Amino acid sequence: MMENDLPLTEMRRGKNIAVGLLAGFVAALLLTLCLLLLCNLFGVPTPSELVGDRLATALSVETFIKLLTQAGGYNHLKQIGFGSVVAGQLVVGALGGLLYALIVARGRVRHSARTLPCGTNRGGLVFIISFVGGLWLATLLLLWPVLGTSYHGRPPGQATVITALALLFAYTVCGLALIVCYGLITNRAPAHAAAAPVGRRAVLVGGVGVVIALAAGALLRRLYGLATFSYDGTQYKGADVQFVTPADRFYVVTKNVIDPHADRDIWRLEIGGMVDRPRSYTFAELAALPAVTQETTLMCISNEVGGGLMSNAVWKGVPLRSLLEAAGPQAGVREVLLHGVDNYSDTFALEYALDPTTLVVYEMNGAPLAHRHGYPVRVIVPGLFGEKNVKWITRIELVAADVKGFYEQQGWGPDFVIPTHARFDAPDLSAPIFAGTTVPLKGVAFAGKRGISKVEVSPDDGKTWQVAQLNTPGTKLTWALWHYDWQPPQAGEYKLAVCATDGEGALQTAAERGTVPHGATGYHKVIARVIA
Repeated sequence: MMENDLPLTEMRRGKNIAVGLLAGFVAALLLTLCLLLLCNLFGVPTPSELVGDRLATALSVETFIKLLTQAGGYNHLKQIGFGSVVAGQLVVGALGGLLYALIVARGRVRHSARTLPCGTNRGGLVFIISFVGGLWLATLLLLWPVLGTSYHGRPPGQATVITALALLFAYTVCGLALIVCYGLITNRAPAHAAAAPVGRRAVLVGGVGVVIALAAGALLRRLYGLATFSYDGTQYKGADVQFVTPADRFYVVTKNVIDPHADRDIWRLEIGGMVDRPRSYTFAELAALPAVTQETTLMCISNEVGGGLMSNAVWKGVPLRSLLEAAGPQAGVREVLLHGVDNYSDTFALEYALDPTTLVVYEMNGAPLAHRHGYPVRVIVPGLFGEKNVKWITRIELVAADVKGFYEQQGWGPDFVIPTHARFDAPDLSAPIFAGTTVPLKGVAFAGKRGISKVEVSPDDGKTWQVAQLNTPGTKLTWALWHYDWQPPQAGEYKLAVCATDGEGALQTAAERGTVPHGATGYHKVIARVIA
């Protein structure tokens, strides 16, 4: 009996394990490349993005904020999450290759005559089918709530089917690649396959893996260039603040690693749920409806006191009320549930939906919405924090239950009405100023949809107050720009404060609270050092 016909020795078993790990790792690299291609070409989300969305809604707001802090910000947390899932794919692929190698090798020793193409056998095929099917089913079970994501803007139902089939295709490619890679390395007669050394064929397969890794890296670099890291968290504040914020400087907060780049021709807006006449609109049909133009200021719930996650724009769109009335709301409707193509969701009460100022918009400052601001269509809900103003809207659903939105599931809210805010924007007080000189203080004030009637400035930490000038009062739906010329009488340290009164006569609260869970409140205060 030849040595290669003997049962596996420890050395040969170790070589076989190494071959399996290599084959599985290369197959997992091909899986990663396949997923990235599907994302680039067809807007299919990768598991790296879907896992992040799935886990985010399962976290409490306290845990979410803690993770943000530990990661050094939302963008770093996104990168860690995305990279961790990619690394997990490679580990699972390598382990799958190890198990496949052991099963095939055992089958070759016991059933040497039953070898199939690429050096596999019945046991190996059963494992691959189980491996691919098991991964796919596990993915569907874990990620089913977020499979409706489509970065090209397909409706949720279509997107779910496409994403599920795309994942099955990618996993199948991975399974077939594992068979081929292992077979190439162990390309011997069945009886000798278990003893195949890690030699030239292993180097060849490893080289193929390097090529695949380079291609995947190129796609990752392209996606990184499209990612939200460069603009997520953009604030708008400072001496050059204008009443209407330029679109490219409008604040941005997004949950996405890559924001959708929806195709207007395949995008649809569905109106469903508790309605008598469900409807689906193309963009052309929506844009043909009677529209209104309206200035509205938006502010993020995570905006700190004095922060710049707040901007004002001129929006054009269709009142949501007209769309709902055309659909025929049924009795018992409690909330409107909005879905974005990125699988973001949020809700607000029916009364807000029927308010004529709540719009389904497609233009911003006289131009089509930018991709980062919700192209082709988003919702504007005056008076409620930005998270309720859903971008990339694709479905509007009337419901009877109290449904929780994406961030609301973490514990944000339940109060999403914007409190009154005022802040200093200029000048820069980091350098000392001279006593007796005129210091032109200016900033903005905002009160949701209540408007601003007055802004006051205090030079002594709230002991006394002086009325500022509203040089751009705005409307009930917008912020106001204010100005106050301050003359410090003598040298010293001054703690300046600003507060606003809304259009209904209610004074801004001085009570200080953080952004979690209802949004920050309190007076914005700055220190001025005055020298003689």
